[in-house]
Amino acid sequence: MTGSIELLADDDPRVPDRGSCTIPGLLYTRARLHPDRVFALFEDAPSWTYRRTLEAAEGAAAGLADLGVTASDRVVSWLPNGPDALRVWFGANLLGAVHVPINTAYRGGLLEHVIRNSGAGVLVAHAELAERLAGIDLADVHTIVVIGEYGGPRLPVRVVDGDILSLGSGRVPDPPRPVEPWDPQMIIYTSGTTGPSKGVLLPYVHHYSSAVAAFGARVREGERYLVQLPLFHVGGTLGVYGMLLYGHSVVVTRPFQTDGFWPLVQRTGITSCTLLGVMATFLAKQPSRTEDAHTPLRWAWVVPLVDDASDFAKRFGVDVYAMYNMTEVSCPIISEATPAVAGTCGRVRPGVELRLVDGDDREVEPGETGELVVRTARPWALNSGYHAMPEETAAAWRNGWFHTGDALRRDEEGNFFFMDRMKDAIRRRGENISSFEVEAELLAHPVVREAAAVAVPGEHGEDEILAVISTVPGTRVDQAELTEFLRSRMAYFMIPRYLRVLEQLPLTPTSKIRKHLLREEGVTADTWDRERAGLKVKGERW
Repeated sequence: MTGSIELLADDDPRVPDRGSCTIPGLLYTRARLHPDRVFALFEDAPSWTYRRTLEAAEGAAAGLADLGVTASDRVVSWLPNGPDALRVWFGANLLGAVHVPINTAYRGGLLEHVIRNSGAGVLVAHAELAERLAGIDLADVHTIVVIGEYGGPRLPVRVVDGDILSLGSGRVPDPPRPVEPWDPQMIIYTSGTTGPSKGVLLPYVHHYSSAVAAFGARVREGERYLVQLPLFHVGGTLGVYGMLLYGHSVVVTRPFQTDGFWPLVQRTGITSCTLLGVMATFLAKQPSRTEDAHTPLRWAWVVPLVDDASDFAKRFGVDVYAMYNMTEVSCPIISEATPAVAGTCGRVRPGVELRLVDGDDREVEPGETGELVVRTARPWALNSGYHAMPEETAAAWRNGWFHTGDALRRDEEGNFFFMDRMKDAIRRRGENISSFEVEAELLAHPVVREAAAVAVPGEHGEDEILAVISTVPGTRVDQAELTEFLRSRMAYFMIPRYLRVLEQLPLTPTSKIRKHLLREEGVTADTWDRERAGLKVKGERW
């Protein structure tokens, strides 16, 4: 184990040493260098110093070892954000085991699928979630550790009280060999909105490379990062790992709440955060306050970048950064502070090579849309494939590049623009349409709070566009006026035919809209039809 933590530059192709990269190496080094520095603050539990963090991890590791967990085993963690989620993650990694956090919204067939795919023998669940395990196939699970008082139905395998994670034998067995940077740290499951969830195998070097790219040039002494994204999502785990790597602190809290965001920032001294999906839009559409620009928050990742990024930055007194990322890659595209180019997600970062390709992996010209494919100079900086899914792994990694499944465009200056998920693209009147661009224009309307554009079947065998929106509280939308607003801002073939208004759109725990649900529901009885209302769009004219 090294005496200090080595931080390699983005474009350094070397693999970091285990003491600077793995969870065991970082925990022991940080606890020795500054044991009394605060690492984690929680809403309903005492804060953790670095010494307390290591003690919690060792307690969990000893308890998991008592249950038979050894190196390379998978440990499923089904927990909300909080101390227990951290102790299970760190404890599993201390043993050389693989941390498998899963979505707290899972139930039924999807829950069964991820448990089976993980191959885990031990599952740690919050008591309020554990009852969903009754009546499903638990595959290889032989022990369920329940945290909290469980009063649900009888479960078909051994059930152990969560106290074992702090009251184990007390001895943390050494793994049969040291945990290496290329070993799998965790498996994070994709959202599964377009098919069965895939378990992304992430080596330690993945999180290391991501954290250096995301935090290295931005962190300052006393940095405190808000972890409001769930710890079964890379947006949550990366923040925790990044602050551990750099020796700073995190605030681990429940999911984003618009009304509670700024009070939380002020109360806990948060200096940085990630605003994902609709979060920034929700904040921007709140009434302005004189204290908006006077908070501890210094900078934020805003993904996707809001149209009025400079206004957002000025109003809230923060530097705004854009990024393109997904679980499988390591922050390959990053912007400068408050980018002047509207809609960009940034430029390629050092140490990463990108191409935009067509369906035959041929590179497209600047200005054209293609699928983003990625590779890195540093080994192990990307995912190691999909767990127990060799065909999906081979398809994603074909021709030596990782295929993201995302459509992007690059301009002549090297700025990248996210266009759509390949499977969310809409084709109408012979034109390919980015649902992302349609949504951006809908959100530009002052009363639109959330927006999703999806394809629905038309009468003549091609797609029509259904826009589903919610409005700013206390406002109503006039569909004809919104259509007129859009007509002045977008090509005629992009204007939605159908418009549906909901109180709130269905969201994932990371505030992404569940488009597949809206697509499945299609044109409902409460959907407004522009053509039935007599508003027909032909060419550039009404």
